[in-house]
Amino acid sequence: MTITCDVAVLGGGTGGYVAAIRAAQLGKQVVIIEQDKLGGTCLHRGCIPSKALLRSAELYAQMKDSLSYGIETSGLSLVFPKVQQRKQGIVDQLHNGVQYLMRKHKIQVIHGKGRVIGPSIFSPKSGAVAVELHDGDMETIVPTHLILATGSRPRVLAGLEPDGKHVLSSDEALLLEELPASIIIVGGGVIGVEWASLLHDFGVKVTVVEAAAQLLPNEDEEVARELQKQLERRGIEILTGCQIQAETVEKDNTGIAITAVQDSNAVRLQADKLLVSIGRQANVENIGLENTDIALHQGYIRVNESMQTTEPHIYAIGDCIGGLQLAHAASHEGLVAVHHLAGEPSHGYNVRHVPRCVYTRPEVASVGLNEKEAKEQGIDVKIGKVPFSAIGKALVHGEKEGFVKVIADRKSNDIVGVHMIGAHVTELISQAALAQVLDATPWEIGQTVFAHPSLAEILGEAALAVDGKAVGI
Repeated sequence: MTITCDVAVLGGGTGGYVAAIRAAQLGKQVVIIEQDKLGGTCLHRGCIPSKALLRSAELYAQMKDSLSYGIETSGLSLVFPKVQQRKQGIVDQLHNGVQYLMRKHKIQVIHGKGRVIGPSIFSPKSGAVAVELHDGDMETIVPTHLILATGSRPRVLAGLEPDGKHVLSSDEALLLEELPASIIIVGGGVIGVEWASLLHDFGVKVTVVEAAAQLLPNEDEEVARELQKQLERRGIEILTGCQIQAETVEKDNTGIAITAVQDSNAVRLQADKLLVSIGRQANVENIGLENTDIALHQGYIRVNESMQTTEPHIYAIGDCIGGLQLAHAASHEGLVAVHHLAGEPSHGYNVRHVPRCVYTRPEVASVGLNEKEAKEQGIDVKIGKVPFSAIGKALVHGEKEGFVKVIADRKSNDIVGVHMIGAHVTELISQAALAQVLDATPWEIGQTVFAHPSLAEILGEAALAVDGKAVGI
């Protein structure tokens, strides 16, 4: 069977289904091809389930500390199957919501494995998609434009491939039926530190091994140091500048052991389980790219500022193009692609306007350049930094750790980056992202009237601090 349409989207994750909805809103006939469940990694194996676990972990930690708020508890216990049940309930509700949106916008969803085919009797140019349906039948989708949104998967470390028992990726970790007593986490990036934070709050003994000199290697050095200090204060062991020797791994009924090398010193680590969190790899294999003239760069699909590949009628968005592998980045890339193919004014895409969030305890959030990046680009920076301990609402919440750091260009006075670490900063960073979009100056943010008491006051204070005019410190 052959289906023609205006836009076909290969991959129904966050970027793919958002692109499909916008195309339908612009009057296009749209088909989504998805081999698993709509919502993709973010909804089923990433953002949503992990944040549900993090919320349970955060609440459990707060309840154990309730006496500091004048509330005495007794009989407190963690029922992990209920935690997992709550997580799955949230995922299922959101999945139903995405399916409703497809029906609302009259988007045809085809479940099966899609593969791009070259010029044929169906289409004079590559971009048609052959779909192997779950029942073994085949369908061919012939679109005017194709959007590739095939996502990514956990990167595998040779010698430490996930086995579901001793070695886990984030996919297997989300399905744990019971908590291990101890775990080694290889990788101190976003995924690694989030798992470290939540597992420790659940009572697991955690050791993090990071090859780079700091946790969160792409974030501001001051923020990374503060996060490490706070995690270590809670009892998490952290080894930075440390390499895992995968060939030394040993597994038995008691758990797993492996050697790590730090400053030429070998350390033998033992735990019940080991979690590999060393980033994600683009899903670009077996999707038919060899039938096109699409170019790859370092394992990712190469696109221009409009998300076009080297075949102008084929676009690519999300994790498969690299860059910031974030759900909200993929969604915005999808909007850019659809507006361009429809001949509409483009939203535009500037990576410096995309906020980055880490849902540890305390949280980390940032937008724009960090201090090192700004200096490497030759920017003469001026910096304002304010601790949460100076903010009344932070003291009321009992969460005074952390700070906000605003980086500005001394010459133009534009803000080039904002970096936060502290409670609820993932809710505050969008204000800074809006300031970036509007090319705001520290003075302009400082003139904003922030409600008192509120955590948001810290952004105004940090902006004023850039020019030495903060009033609360």
